[in-house]
Amino acid sequence: MLSRGTRLLRSLNNFGRSLRFCHHQQKSSTLHLPLTFLSEDETAMRDSVRKLATEKIEPFVKKMDEDGKIDPSCLDALFQSGLMGIEVEEEYGGTGVEQFFTTVLVIEELSKVDAGVALICDLQNTVIINAFRRFASKQQKEKYLTKLAKDSVGSFCLSESEAGTDAFSLRTKAVKKGDHYFLNGQKMWISNSEYAKIFVVFANAEPSKGYKGITAFIVEQGTPGLSIGKKESKLGIRSSSTCAVHFDDVQAEVLGNVGEGYKYAIALLNEGRIGIGAQMVGLAQGCFDRTVPYTLQRKQFGKPIYEFQGLQHQIAEIGRAHV
Repeated sequence: MLSRGTRLLRSLNNFGRSLRFCHHQQKSSTLHLPLTFLSEDETAMRDSVRKLATEKIEPFVKKMDEDGKIDPSCLDALFQSGLMGIEVEEEYGGTGVEQFFTTVLVIEELSKVDAGVALICDLQNTVIINAFRRFASKQQKEKYLTKLAKDSVGSFCLSESEAGTDAFSLRTKAVKKGDHYFLNGQKMWISNSEYAKIFVVFANAEPSKGYKGITAFIVEQGTPGLSIGKKESKLGIRSSSTCAVHFDDVQAEVLGNVGEGYKYAIALLNEGRIGIGAQMVGLAQGCFDRTVPYTLQRKQFGKPIYEFQGLQHQIAEIGRAHV
C-alpha cells in the first residue's frame, strides 16, 4: 500500500496537472483558483502587509490598548503604504487595486496583530471609500477620494440611540435652507470619529416619507456646529475610537441622490460586514498563533503544558476548525 505522504504528493501532482490542462483549454479566459489558493500578487500583498503589521504596528499594540487610541505612527504607516485607499483609482492618488478580495486579505492580516487598527482600515475601504466611488459626483470624487487616499480618515455616521438594529428609524433631520442642507441630531457609537476628517452622515430630509426620506450627506471636520461627544471605554478593539457625534445646524453636502440614503446604507454595510468577517478570522488566527508558542514555554509538573493531552485536544480542535 502507498504511504499517506505518497498519496498526498500524487494528489497534489494531479491537481497541478488539472490546473495546467484547464489553463491550456481556456487561454482566452481567466482561471480562477479556489479561495484557499492565493495568486502571486495576493501572496505578495499578504506578505507585505504582514511585514508592516509586525514592524510598524505590533510594537504599539499594548500601549494603544491601554490608552484607548491609535498611535499616530501606525496611522501614518497605513496611509504611506497605500492601505487606506486600496481600491481608490490611481488618478485620485489611490493604490488602484480592483479586487475586493485584496481588501479582505489586508484586513485579515492586520487583525492578526491589532483588530482595532484593522477596523480603521476596514471602514475606510469597504464603507467610506466605497460610498464615494459608487455614489459621489465626479467633482466630489476629485475632492474627497484624493483626501481619503492621502491622509484623511473617514467616519460612517448611521447609528443613533433609538436607531441601532432598526437603523432606519433615524431622528437626525436635514432641513433645506436656500441651496444648502443643515443637519440637527446626534449619532451614537461612531467608529473613528475622534480623528476623522470626513464624515458620511445619514439624516432624514423628508420625514413624511419615512425611511424613503433618508439621505446621505458629507460633512468635513471643522464645520461649525459639528462636535465630537463622549468617547466609549470599550473592552476590546480599543485602538479604534468610538464616540458620539453631535450636529447643531451643520451645513452638509448631499452625497448621491436625495431620498436614496437607505439604499446606500444597505449596499455599503453588506460589504462592510464581509470586512468584519475577515477581521474576526484574522483575530482568531492571531490569538492561536500566540497561544501555541506559550503552551510550549509554560511548564507545570515538570513539563510544558502543551504535552498534556487535554490541552492538545483543545489546540487540535481550534486548529481544525480554523483550517
